[in-house]
Formats: sequence, C-alpha cells, structure tokens
Amino acid sequence: MPFAIYVLGLMIFSMTTSEFMVAGMMASLSKEFGVSVAAVGYLISAYAAGMIIGGPLLTVGLLKAPRKQAFLTLAFVFLVGQTIGALASSYEMMMVARVITGISSAASFGVSLAIGFTLVRPESIGRAASVVLGGLMVATAIGLPAAMLFDQYFGWRASFWAVVVLVLLSGVLGQFYIPPSPKPESVSIRGELAAFRNRNLWAAYTTSMLIIGATFAAFSYFSPILTDLTGFTTAMVPLLLGIYGVATVIGNIVTGRLADHYMMSILTIGLVTLTVALVVFGLFPHSTTVVIIAVIVVGLVGVPMNPAMATRITRVAGTGTLVTTVHTSIINLGIVVGSAIGGLTIDAGYGLVSPLWIGALLAILGLLSLLPFLRVKGKKEEAPKNHKMEQSAL
Repeated sequence: MPFAIYVLGLMIFSMTTSEFMVAGMMASLSKEFGVSVAAVGYLISAYAAGMIIGGPLLTVGLLKAPRKQAFLTLAFVFLVGQTIGALASSYEMMMVARVITGISSAASFGVSLAIGFTLVRPESIGRAASVVLGGLMVATAIGLPAAMLFDQYFGWRASFWAVVVLVLLSGVLGQFYIPPSPKPESVSIRGELAAFRNRNLWAAYTTSMLIIGATFAAFSYFSPILTDLTGFTTAMVPLLLGIYGVATVIGNIVTGRLADHYMMSILTIGLVTLTVALVVFGLFPHSTTVVIIAVIVVGLVGVPMNPAMATRITRVAGTGTLVTTVHTSIINLGIVVGSAIGGLTIDAGYGLVSPLWIGALLAILGLLSLLPFLRVKGKKEEAPKNHKMEQSAL
C-alpha cells in the first residue's frame, strides 16, 4: 500500500476518535457545562446528524474541486470545529463544534476512500478500504481509551487538543504524500448523481445499514450489560471494550485482505456469525465465559465487514466521492437506528438484554437482504476480473 493510504487512515482515526470520545467523558462535560448526562448524549447525536445530513451536502459543494484539495479543505474545516470544541465555554458552543466536525468528518470519509481507490489497482480496492477504514477500528481500540485517560489525568480539553494535533499532522502529511488529483473538469456532478438511480446501490446501502445497526444495537449498551447483567466490575469494562477494539482491528485486517476476492462470502458468513453471537449472548448474558467470547466474536465480524461493504459499493456504483460519502452517512444512520431502537426497548421495559435481540433481528434482516444476490454464482459476483458481468447480473 502507498504511504498516502496510511495518511488517509490516520485522518479517519483522528476524526473517529473525536466522534467517540464524548461518550467516554460524559461526566466531565456534564459538570463543565452544567447539563445532564442525557444532554451530553445529544452532542453525540449532533455529530451523527452532521455526518448523515451535512456530509453529502458538503461533498456536493466540493465535487468540482480536485480530491486532494477537497481533502485538505475538509481537514481545515474539521480543525476549526475541533478547536471550537476545545475552547468551548458553553454547551451551545460545544454543540456547534460537534455539528461542524460531524459534517466535515462524513465528507472526509468519502473523499479519503475515493482518493485511496485511485492509488491502487482495482483488485486491491478492498485492501485499500481496510487500511483507510482501519482508522475507525483503531480509534475504537486505542483512540477512545486514550481520550478517556487524557480526560482523567489532564482534563477533557486535553483530549480535544490532542485530536487537533493529530488532524493537523494528517493534513501536513497529506499535503506532501497525497499525489495531485485530476482537474475539476474531469468530475461531473450529474454523473455522480446518476449513480443513485442504480437500485443495486440502494440494496447495498441497505445491507450496510443493517450490519452496522445490528452491531451498534448491542455495542452501544455493552457497558451496562457487562456490569448489571454479567456482573463485571466497572473497572473491568474498559479492558473488555479494549479487547473488543483489538478484535475489530484483527477482523479488519483479515477481511481487508479477502474482500477483493470473497466479498459476498464475507458478508454472508459475517452476518450468520454475528447473528449467532448475539443470540448466544442474549441467551446467556450472566455467563462470563460466554459473554467474553460473544464480545470478541462481535468485534471480529461486526464493524470489520466494512471493507467488504465498501468493495460492494464500488462494484455496483464505482468509486465516486458522493457515492462513498453517502455510504458513510448510511453507516452512521445504522448506528443511530440500532442504538435508538435498543434504547427504546430498554425504556419499554424489556430489560438490558433486549438490545442484543434487536441486534440479532437486524443481522437476520441483513442476511435476508443478500438472498436475491446470492442466487448469482459467487465467483461471478466476487472476482474483480468479472466486474462487468457482476454488475449486469446484479
């Protein structure tokens, strides 16, 4: 992989750490701004809303700009938003910062993937996606725990400034190592929008949303499940979440190397495994051994299906920036849908175990969404050399 691919991954790591870290410093932010923990939760929702709605709109505005220029512009916008957050003196100021960073983050995902796809051969697209999106996995395993430690020892503002430094570093490296992009004239907004007339693209989007929704319906409530149902101490939860994060990194490395040739197999086997893991977790939430194994398996097969999901999008709709940005928005919609439904079932009185069953249900729906495409011979669908045959078949 070209070094530029790893620079893109560093940017995604920095931005995703910013997205997740508020969840790890809720008490500090609640005390700082004099608001409830629930109100701090809205800061997470604001970031997600910015990614879902604002990201594609900002991407459209940058379609005529060379991709490298767009990448650097988005890095600057994110830097501004993150700096506002680090300096925030009120809850409202922090809310503005989260919206700005959410919007620029979503667009950066799309631009980064689009740049990455142009730096490798078609048969290496899945691997490139795994490196770029690997920043998301590493943010879960390292970024979030590190931000929590910064919060505990240096204060929450130190965590925000640390991300500012990382984004600035990513932008400087991008300036030097990302090669010049095609001229703006080579990018057609009409052509980018035309891709959305492809029904198979929306089918792929749906599967992606259900995969991430299933994963985050469970993951969002791991902490209370592990303490209140399984009986782990509060001090053990960061360790278990760290193990989950390491599992996502390992799973991402494996799927990244296989996604180009076994795309549909990864999605199918991954969804079956995810369903089984969540069902077993739901049946035996009080067994420490079962729960640890289930957490690891969910980490290995849930989010790490991302490279296969990204590869599928490129197979049915190409590598356009807007297509990949909307895919990022769809993934974040899955996070919102999964965690929201899981929360509603808890509030409705079905208990802390209910999000696990919601996750299993969404995983089953994801598997069902693949059935029409599994009728096509797997080799035709997965082999990059049969790319045109696959698109017509799908």
